[in-house]
Amino acid sequence: MNMTLQKCSFINEGFYNFINEEVLPLHTLNASTFWHDFETLVADLAPMNQALLVTRERMQEQIDQWHMNRKGQPFDAIEYQGFLEEIQYLVEEKEDFSITTENVDEEIALLAGPQLVVPVNNARFALNAANARWGSLYDALYGTDVIPVADGLERGHQYNEARGKRVIAIAKDFLDEHFPLEMGSHQNACSYVVYYNHLLAFFADGSSSGLKDSSQLVALIGPRNEPESLLLKHNGLHVEVQFDPNGKNGIHDIANINDMILESALSTIMDCEDSVAAVDAEDKIEVYRNWLGLTRGTLEVSVEKEGQQHIRRLNRDRRYTGMDRQDYLLPGRSLLLIRNVGHLMQSDLMQDAEGNFAPEGIIDAVVTSLIAALDLQQDNPIQNSRTGSIYIVKPKMHGPEEVAFTSLLFSRVESMLGLHKNTIKMGIMDEERRTSLNLKECIRAAKDRVVFINTGFLDRTGDEIHTSMHAGPFLPKNQIKVQPWIQAYENRNVEIGLSCGLQGKAQIGKGMWAMPDEMASMMTEKVAHPKAGANTAWVPSPTAATLHAMHYHKVRVTSVQNQIKHRVPSKRADLLKIPTMAADYTLSSDEITAEIENNIQGILGYVVRWVESGVGCSKVPNIKDVGLMEDRATLRISSQHIANWLLHEVCSKEQVDQIMLRMACRVDEQNRMTPDYQAMSPNTLNSPAFIAAQELIFQALDQPNGYTEPLLHKNRAQVKQGKNL
Repeated sequence: MNMTLQKCSFINEGFYNFINEEVLPLHTLNASTFWHDFETLVADLAPMNQALLVTRERMQEQIDQWHMNRKGQPFDAIEYQGFLEEIQYLVEEKEDFSITTENVDEEIALLAGPQLVVPVNNARFALNAANARWGSLYDALYGTDVIPVADGLERGHQYNEARGKRVIAIAKDFLDEHFPLEMGSHQNACSYVVYYNHLLAFFADGSSSGLKDSSQLVALIGPRNEPESLLLKHNGLHVEVQFDPNGKNGIHDIANINDMILESALSTIMDCEDSVAAVDAEDKIEVYRNWLGLTRGTLEVSVEKEGQQHIRRLNRDRRYTGMDRQDYLLPGRSLLLIRNVGHLMQSDLMQDAEGNFAPEGIIDAVVTSLIAALDLQQDNPIQNSRTGSIYIVKPKMHGPEEVAFTSLLFSRVESMLGLHKNTIKMGIMDEERRTSLNLKECIRAAKDRVVFINTGFLDRTGDEIHTSMHAGPFLPKNQIKVQPWIQAYENRNVEIGLSCGLQGKAQIGKGMWAMPDEMASMMTEKVAHPKAGANTAWVPSPTAATLHAMHYHKVRVTSVQNQIKHRVPSKRADLLKIPTMAADYTLSSDEITAEIENNIQGILGYVVRWVESGVGCSKVPNIKDVGLMEDRATLRISSQHIANWLLHEVCSKEQVDQIMLRMACRVDEQNRMTPDYQAMSPNTLNSPAFIAAQELIFQALDQPNGYTEPLLHKNRAQVKQGKNL
């Protein structure tokens, strides 16, 4: 049933009731005024939103035609750049400036640490992520492959004392590296006391030593001569050393250290976009209701642990006694940002008199801000921002015009909700080619409210392929990753962010570690992100956040950033080096088959969960049975890559069809133990997931900017409708 509004719009009844009955009573806003203003905002801005999409389409058609007109000719980089400038795809970089964003929480402005991204419609994931501000180092080491499972160090149902001792040794090495004693090692300390505001470690021979830097001890719990825990601080991050002589770890430790709790996920992006399968009003209301529960501190979920049911809620803040004997309070939760959807999709939550759906991104901005504004009230039981800000990450923007439109949208929402100017802060995801090329001007367009830029290799690669689809056949995916454009992209994001004054005011981020079970590799490789000058980077789990936090103790990001400020900047022209195959580049038939198999297996493995079960992000086994975190960005690359090879006849449709049938069987086998799994084979003709995968590949050229949302939404909605009949 639809409700008629005052003018000419219609609104979904469930959405109308949710806002009126669950959200507006918590505000002082008048309901009639709210809906009138909401309708006016949509009516004013929806045409502007549509005009931006038309500009995208026009530019893509011009780029396609430019490449087709020069098919078979040598690529002329200078002519190409001039063409992009002529059509305003590439805009002039103006004078230098610095952002003026104010009232930014320290988790974003001053601290460097991990960031989680989770689907907000999954209550358990959302709560786990929000509570991942603090994580057990002992659990993270014991439960992952950071410690090899061999030579008596195996994990099992029973506690492995040998593995536990290895955990303790690694953790104390961490203390020695970042909280060193003046003399001796934490490995040999038998006890700790706080004496005249100094930490003393005692050894078996009766000697003692303080910290080399006594200021690293900032607080404690319990009596000073026998503390229950000590709170240390390094590079702005806290580490709590907990003591318990009867604990499962403390009983085996000469100093009775039972655990070390690391400040881990400083911030978390609650995602309404790529990791969420929300295709209709029912799904969106669930998204908004969970965001409301997180904001108010009322969201809870029942979980089973060790055979017992537990209610999981948001953690409260942590209380210690400082060296001045006053309360030392720390947040118990990650600072929460919310990622809205982009400009592309429309939603059945609202529609005009002609039946046109409203832009989903506009609705997201209003509703997520309306809910987040509750955090600014003094009576909110769970406080998120301590500076009075709302943080919205806006994905998939193409160039400065679209950033300026989003800033206008946020300004209108602020006025509508009675918020102070620039209360709503913006995160700019540098994941589209036109944004990368014009990043400085994108930041300028939001210079009063920007708090976040980051690189997203996956969507960025998908857009690279779609934008230059007609330039020629693209290299295999692993080769695309090592071409000049990607290094220029990663470097320029940091360089431009620093030149625009983001240091000390905003996050400069890096992308996701996609293998949640491969923590040993992550510990080796992901330290590259803080070393690249990024003060945050995405991780796939709370455990990964705790382990990645160790990298921010190892690397002082502000020092790295200060060095980067003085290096020779990367060239924008390198971003225009299209990663296509050279004329003399050859692939064997086996190499072609392997690449297509890898792409198709990944597509089917992800799409079958999205379409059949409404799972927007999950750990999907790849063709080698390694679990990878997959979302729509990975799907975009794979579908566009196959489409490019089909277009340039690197492979044939018949070959792709045959591989799809084989990979459907492979994916079905990988999911044979998954409850309620809907197999695709042998009846692939009637499998909604298989049909969706075919459309994603064979209709890829026609999809706006190569995005997968339109086809996924259509097929998921059909499955939902079929189940509801």
